[in-house]
Amino acid sequence: MLHRFRRRAGVASAISLILIAAAGAAGAGEADVVDAKVRQGANGTYDFDVTVRSNDRGWDYFADAFEVLTVDGRLLGRRVLLHPHENEQPFTRELHGVRIPDGIDRVVIRARHKPKGYEGRTLTLPLPR
Repeated sequence: MLHRFRRRAGVASAISLILIAAAGAAGAGEADVVDAKVRQGANGTYDFDVTVRSNDRGWDYFADAFEVLTVDGRLLGRRVLLHPHENEQPFTRELHGVRIPDGIDRVVIRARHKPKGYEGRTLTLPLPR
């Protein structure tokens, strides 16, 4: 009896791990922001290092930009990415000199995918003050 219980518990644990892994993969988009760093730059602006993981497959199917937004969706800055990164995943690019209005203490970073648009994971990042 104890042997059957242990076997069922092992099967249940394995199924749980598979479901957790599948849920994580299901949330991924074609261009996901997976990390970002921010630092205060000159003249009260901010500089961002943004890491994107994308499913790039050539010039018609790649991450072609990332944006820094307020939490309510106002655009603060955009970096256009000029080529696919098929052999560099994930990749990190910089965006310098972003002006952040007073009273904003965090931003949202999102990536755009050509042709999928803004359907990937975003990242909310607190600002240093």
